Amino acid sequence: EPTVRTELMEQIPPIAIFLQESRPKFPTAFFEYLMPIVVRYLTDVNNQVRKAGQEALLILLEQDLVAQSDIENKVCPILLDLSAPDSDDEYKVEAVNIICKMASMLNRTTVEHMLLPRFCELCSDGKLFQVRKICAANFGDVCNAVGQEATERLLIPKFFELCSDSVWGMRKACAECFMAVSYTTSPEVRRSKLSPLFISLISDTCRWVRQAAFQSLGPFISTFANPSSAGLYIREDGTLSIRPSTQDVTSNSCQPSNNITLMSSSTNAA
Repeated sequence: EPTVRTELMEQIPPIAIFLQESRPKFPTAFFEYLMPIVVRYLTDVNNQVRKAGQEALLILLEQDLVAQSDIENKVCPILLDLSAPDSDDEYKVEAVNIICKMASMLNRTTVEHMLLPRFCELCSDGKLFQVRKICAANFGDVCNAVGQEATERLLIPKFFELCSDSVWGMRKACAECFMAVSYTTSPEVRRSKLSPLFISLISDTCRWVRQAAFQSLGPFISTFANPSSAGLYIREDGTLSIRPSTQDVTSNSCQPSNNITLMSSSTNAA
């Protein structure tokens, strides 16, 4: 029964946490018994079971309960198979979504060597616009996961493609995550490549794209500021914030805070 398998998946994370806390008593139970079930259910015939399996996997990764060897030898290979060009459409969309969410949870080397090449391929998927939409919506997070060098060498060309996509929803998603992408690049790339690209989005024929671009204008401009003098920084949750000055910190605690938070476009992208 699919409902039984779904319920089982919902119990995996708390069981895994218990086993981790009791590791001296159960040193290999999670890796031998539970992890294979999670991986297997990623390809279950029932979509609710697959969804529960994906959610369980993300929780396990977020809690750092999955060994690096299992990530590289079990999780990544199955996701690469599911997101292959000849994969079933529904499986591919799900795999792309989980790959994007995983990017911020794995170490940079694993993301760059195992997932980034496939992500770049999926950005150009001509068959499913849903796949390109997911890539565009999560583009900033992937850039942040791989760092400046890989972003400028591999991802910026793909970002240009998505910003000129024939589907306006793709261009809108790019406008929404523009600040996160810009923040990962060097000042020269920001000035010479991303600025003209942003102008094209502000001048887009679709008003929804233009509106999203204008909403991202302030955050994008902020990436040109010197963080040491402007006090701007990106929080771990993807929000752009302004550090209070020393004077603000030492002032009366009853006074309202001068912190200003602008939501990162990658956080808003759905």
